[in-house]
Amino acid sequence: MRAAPLAVTALAATLLLTGCSGDGDSSGGGSAVASPSNGTTCRIAHMDVEVGPANVAPAAGDTGNIPVTLTNQSADCTLDGFPGIDLNAADSSASVPPAEGAKATKVTLAKGTAATFTLTYTRGEAGAKASLDVKTLAIGLPGADTQKSFKWSYGPVQGKSDNADDPNASVGAFTQAGD
Repeated sequence: MRAAPLAVTALAATLLLTGCSGDGDSSGGGSAVASPSNGTTCRIAHMDVEVGPANVAPAAGDTGNIPVTLTNQSADCTLDGFPGIDLNAADSSASVPPAEGAKATKVTLAKGTAATFTLTYTRGEAGAKASLDVKTLAIGLPGADTQKSFKWSYGPVQGKSDNADDPNASVGAFTQAGD
């Protein structure tokens, strides 16, 4: 009698195929819906960006902190790495490195959720050769090739070793905002 083994095999195959349908399956098996785990990179064009309010450095040599909040206005995406920050003066610009010892984090943002990071800088002396007279702050996201620019109103930025093109500034890692 071969009917019983064939019936058991057919039943097992039917159960396996039914388990792969993805309809209402919360495990994600067989689902074609895009998810944050697919590595979709966040784009600055799809973000509402708020710069500040800042803890401004009041005088040359003082340190200031500028929080930046990014709120996703599009589909789920991922921030993986550090923000790309450029400080632009009238005739030059300088990139801001990650803070010493900072570790990049991977943050996934659903539509309407936010992440933050902090830009820390040392205020320079106005008109000094070692200070970068910053006019705009350009923000880019990791893995993307576009930036958004914002007016800089926090005074000149001191250069390291009296080199204005090497600003005494750093950027922190992304952190999830809110709950």
